[in-house]
Amino acid sequence: MPYEVTRFSHPGTIDADGHVLEPATLWDDYLEHRYRDRALRVRVDEHGLEYLEIDGRPSERTNRGSLGLMGAMGDLEARPSKERRYADTMPFGAGDAAERIELLDRENLEKAVLYPTIGLLWECELIDPELTIAYQRAYNRWIADFCRDSRGRLVPVAHLSLSDPEGAANELERAVSDGCRGGFVAPFTHHQQAHGHKDHDVLWDRAVALDVPIAIHPTFEPFWAAPVRFKGIGPPREFFYNVMLKQGVQQAFLSFIALGTLDRFPALRLGILEAGAGWIGAFLDRADAVAETPTGLAAGLKRRPSEYFRDQCFISGDPDETALPHVIDHVGTDCFMWATDYPHPDHPGTWAPSLEKLVATLSDETRAKLLGGNVSRIYGLA
Repeated sequence: MPYEVTRFSHPGTIDADGHVLEPATLWDDYLEHRYRDRALRVRVDEHGLEYLEIDGRPSERTNRGSLGLMGAMGDLEARPSKERRYADTMPFGAGDAAERIELLDRENLEKAVLYPTIGLLWECELIDPELTIAYQRAYNRWIADFCRDSRGRLVPVAHLSLSDPEGAANELERAVSDGCRGGFVAPFTHHQQAHGHKDHDVLWDRAVALDVPIAIHPTFEPFWAAPVRFKGIGPPREFFYNVMLKQGVQQAFLSFIALGTLDRFPALRLGILEAGAGWIGAFLDRADAVAETPTGLAAGLKRRPSEYFRDQCFISGDPDETALPHVIDHVGTDCFMWATDYPHPDHPGTWAPSLEKLVATLSDETRAKLLGGNVSRIYGLA
């Protein structure tokens, strides 16, 4: 069944992680002229199926018509085909700012923090740091323009890369001056240095200076990093990937604790997005237990991992997480938010009734924080 709009009952609710479907011409329109011949483009192969072209080369991951499924939330009949084109299948509000605001009104949402779609697909295949930042700069300029006239209801977040930490820090500063309210990075690094490595400190330092949060958001990952360890999986491979994608995010997040990054930057606000949230309680319990062993003592942690999380971190949960209400108060009510993931097909389109059920057992104070208070405070949206 295609996505059906359902009105949510609680006012003041903010979607902490919605998505846009960027225009296919974005990088032709927004890249600086010297990079224009290397722009990201949507092409059609000899079978009539769309694929993504990255720096003049066909993508190995985004091909065979898969782009036409990027806005298929709730559509269980959607299949790649030459008739199903990316630009022609954008659902209401996915690629038009005025429509998105109308959708928020119809769903009784106050605001939406927005992340890309094509922007999540290409970075795993592009090694060149200079072109990477150019692609991201083009998107960041576009998303700032997309949100500019929304009176704060559409919230842009800058796409950044650790391939060039200094360049990413400079781009974050430029993007924030243009209206972005924070930044996000992929859960992998091409150089395979952990996110919390000191070589990346220039970016975290700049985020602190700008008083904006940084989040880790799932993306397509290089084949060497993708969380499927088995060969010959066949068609269930994408099912494996979508269920287990939190593994990359978890490792990236843990590196900020294990490598002392949160000690070096006690004012850094660090987020975990689109990887679920119900697991964080067990994850922190395990981390706290290991921290009290010789293995943990050797890491030189100054505090328990759960304390770092409670004081400096945040996480978005899915509306259909039945375990989440049992975790929030235990871990810390100031750390949780929720997200629709609209219009991506890896989540069902039933967020409103699921979220109604999720928050029904929460206290008034906890409910208000989860639905909008935390994301408003962390991103400075009030």
